[in-house]
Amino acid sequence: MNGWAHKIRDLGGLTFVDLRDRSGIVQMVIDPAKLDPKEIRSECCLAVRGKVALRSEETRNAKMSTGDIEIVVDAFDILGPAKPLPFPVSDEDQMRSVNEELRVKYRYLDLRRPSMHRKLALRSAAVTKMRRYLDERGFYEIETPIFTKSTPEGARDYLVPYRLEPGKFYALPQSPQQYKQILMVAGMERYYQIARCFRDEAQRADRQPEFTQLDMEMSFVTQEDVLQLIEGLGVTVTNELIAEFGMDLEPIEPFFRLTYDESMARYGCDKPDLRFGLEIFEITDHVRESGFGVFKNAVEAGSRIRGLRYPGGSILSRKDVSGLEDFCKEYGAKGMASFYVAKSADDGEGVISLPNGMFVRGGCSKFLSESELLSILSEAKSEPGDLLCFIADEYAAGNNVLYRLRNEIGSRCGLRDPRKLKFGFVLDFPLVEWNPEGGRWDSVHHPFTAPKAEDLQYLETDPGKVRADCYDVVCNGAEWASGSIRINRPDVQARIFHLLGIDEATQQARFGHILEAFQYGAPPHGGIAPGIDRYIMFLLGEDNIREVMAFPKVGSGYDPFMDAPSPIDPMQWAELGLRLS
Repeated sequence: MNGWAHKIRDLGGLTFVDLRDRSGIVQMVIDPAKLDPKEIRSECCLAVRGKVALRSEETRNAKMSTGDIEIVVDAFDILGPAKPLPFPVSDEDQMRSVNEELRVKYRYLDLRRPSMHRKLALRSAAVTKMRRYLDERGFYEIETPIFTKSTPEGARDYLVPYRLEPGKFYALPQSPQQYKQILMVAGMERYYQIARCFRDEAQRADRQPEFTQLDMEMSFVTQEDVLQLIEGLGVTVTNELIAEFGMDLEPIEPFFRLTYDESMARYGCDKPDLRFGLEIFEITDHVRESGFGVFKNAVEAGSRIRGLRYPGGSILSRKDVSGLEDFCKEYGAKGMASFYVAKSADDGEGVISLPNGMFVRGGCSKFLSESELLSILSEAKSEPGDLLCFIADEYAAGNNVLYRLRNEIGSRCGLRDPRKLKFGFVLDFPLVEWNPEGGRWDSVHHPFTAPKAEDLQYLETDPGKVRADCYDVVCNGAEWASGSIRINRPDVQARIFHLLGIDEATQQARFGHILEAFQYGAPPHGGIAPGIDRYIMFLLGEDNIREVMAFPKVGSGYDPFMDAPSPIDPMQWAELGLRLS
């Protein structure tokens, strides 16, 4: 057998070595009277010869798949000695406290851990199953270029100097978007690719400067065709992985569907976590003439009064509620009003009894009329023991606070079940949004997104009313995939460019190649691109994308293992026709 020395235990009369390879761990027994085990150190690479023997009944280890047997060693060779380790590879508990940058610097050691190996094994299996699913449905796997043209939109491009003509640059692709559309013009009809993408943007826990997505495009399809394909792939692949890897997850169900407007109104965001309820409620119309000045003045100023219920929140102290208000202020709220839904007339001081048999106390309840309180309790679908929280602000700003508060309440109440994956579609996004700083309309997704045919009539007169044939797939409060039906008619594309303020010279400079291709019989087409890194995060319940990538970046895009980015020598500067100003 070949492998690495995972753990070494010297018990005097015998030495036990747990030998590990990617398939698992097995116990080796060495008799020091016959072989000298002193040269065996943690993580050295070994070749071992011996005989398989059953362990005695009292020494069997039910926690190991090989726990009924051991290898009685006849001979061993050290194939690769190991220096003292920078961290304890064999101790998963201690590894949780190891500095992440140190782990990435010695990633070849970090990846030896069975837990890390399992993550990459799951990722490999997921990609294999995705390929199989699409191959069976007539897709071609086609690679597109990594060196491409800079067409700035969204994030910044990573640029690569062109040595033969200083001043010219390639760009690394933010996605294969234009290439896959050209493949549809070329008649490929069904394309996919496990695509590497590059975006120079601020890092977050679920974002890396380079990442991998399953890129897909299809010709002669409607939005419904794309939705059914990605739902089928998601359900099939996920449930196969859950079964194959024995994961502590419930099998996933068909995807839920929400329009963008529904999602924003009910959950405050376009990526709701639907593992739990707690929808936003609105009381604006009930408090327009309220005696509670905070509500009345806010409504008169054009704000909307909306809220959330905190199940069981009546046990929170005033200090706890103040902490919730501080949480809301971190995300732009001016404040947070609240009151408790009491369980009985004896539930604390200042309880107000209502005709419907319910009771309230504290907070802003004493400033609200009986009819207002009854209306609020009805809108909130409140129950005894709740805390009702209210935010007064304009719609978009209020949503930004309320969706975060909803997730925080869900986490505190244990409603975000880690054993559930709740996938769904958010549909009918706006085509464009107004950019007040730039004084222009911007694409919500990208300028090749098709508007809904029935909304084209509003493109010039009321652009904000136009919906797009665009769709996102979300899971547990995060985006997994985004896609759309594309524009294939040059006349419609010209109208979109005009709306976005992109003049003809800029159109030709940035997109001339694709606009020219669309003059030669471009079919209706559409696609989607689910993120593979995020998908594995969902399956494993990881909070950080670096945990599911073999060689991630840390901090602001730094690679501690390769020490990249790094300086280049003066000759390279000269060859590229560049100099540091």
